[in-house]
Amino acid sequence: MFSNKDVLETIAMVQEEHLDIRTITMGLSLLGCIRDTAEETAKKVYDLVCTKAENIVKTATDLSAQYGIPIVNKRVSVTPVSLLCAAFPEKAPLIGKALDDAAATLGIDFLGGYSALVHKATADYERKFIRTIPEVLASTKRLCSSVNVGSTKSGINMEAVKMMGEAFKEAAFLTKDADGIGAAKLVAVCNAVEDNPFMAGAFHGVGEADVVVNVGVSGPGVVKNALEKIPDADLTECAEMIKRTAFKIARAGQLVAKEAAKRLNAQFGIVDLSLAPTPAMGDSVAQILEELGLDCVGCHGTTATLAMLNDAVKKGGVMASSRVGGLSGAFIPVSEDIGMIRAAEQGNITLEKLEAMTCVCSVGLDMIAIPGDTPATTISAMIADEAAIGMINAKTTAVRIIPAPGKTVGDQVNFGGLLGRAPILPVHSAGASRFINRGGNIPAPIHSFKN
Repeated sequence: MFSNKDVLETIAMVQEEHLDIRTITMGLSLLGCIRDTAEETAKKVYDLVCTKAENIVKTATDLSAQYGIPIVNKRVSVTPVSLLCAAFPEKAPLIGKALDDAAATLGIDFLGGYSALVHKATADYERKFIRTIPEVLASTKRLCSSVNVGSTKSGINMEAVKMMGEAFKEAAFLTKDADGIGAAKLVAVCNAVEDNPFMAGAFHGVGEADVVVNVGVSGPGVVKNALEKIPDADLTECAEMIKRTAFKIARAGQLVAKEAAKRLNAQFGIVDLSLAPTPAMGDSVAQILEELGLDCVGCHGTTATLAMLNDAVKKGGVMASSRVGGLSGAFIPVSEDIGMIRAAEQGNITLEKLEAMTCVCSVGLDMIAIPGDTPATTISAMIADEAAIGMINAKTTAVRIIPAPGKTVGDQVNFGGLLGRAPILPVHSAGASRFINRGGNIPAPIHSFKN
């Protein structure tokens, strides 16, 4: 039972500290939708998504009213589409359109899963599928795409890395009138997880049940507020406070997730306790790091404070939920975090520092705007660097980068809403084209051989 103190504390978290359920994401298996033709498959996909997820928006609205906790996003993730269209990969855009149409019908925010898993090698049908991604993202509004280019067990597929650098460039160019937003709906991943509720990397893994509900909980403001109450505490006490706060946040997520699954006739999947910031004041991961003692995020000590935060969040969350999964840690998307935006505008944070930070947190180089004339091979090299960090450290890493067409350092992109805004960050002037064009695979590390 919850005490009066618990209830009042939760109300304060919601009203003053930006506690929310960041997303309810329904995962759907579409393997049963495969038919002889792309047209038949697309129709079956549309019908299944609209039927299974028919009540997701209403359920989220009802639960938000019942428990008094905002549920910000309602989303769907599906089986990687490349698997559905192996027999007709050139017609994959038909399925992409069907999914986007279904998302519009449902009234959800995003739908993830226009994806391919090519971490070891690229089959011919997946090669053709990946080439459709930029045009599909440019012609749809709610659809998100991800490609898994490596893993600790298989190494890094450098052909896929090269293709993804080109895909980011093309997706941004095709949406140049909207600051290259097509690239903001695309992510290259290493060690992708099958139960991620967050976009753009969400897809429904083949090892999952037919219908699953995964919930992402977020509360950077709650953690910052808790730390403000112990300004003179040592770091051991700070870590303990973060753990206790993460526990409380995750309990709220568990409650909502299980009830949502019950009402939607789905299996409860996981609670992803990720500190996912927004551009709103007081809802920033960067400001948590500064509360721990940094003059500004990006200075020396940033990686250490982020490592402590990420670890404490995981420890607190694991104890609070029967199933913690997804990414569960701290996100550092530049355009979506007011503290990161300010640090970038003031020149206090660089791509190199952000890369160092990804060694110890969830995800990777996220929502970073770079000059539009950045070569595709340079973007591929960024993906390779992040994939190497993920592969060696057996963690998920990713790149969601926006080469903003026609813009350079000193300019800014503005996507609005949760995607926020970002100044264009400078990119190293030296290239890596010879490295990227070698192709082949970077072999898996020796410590990946566990059998």
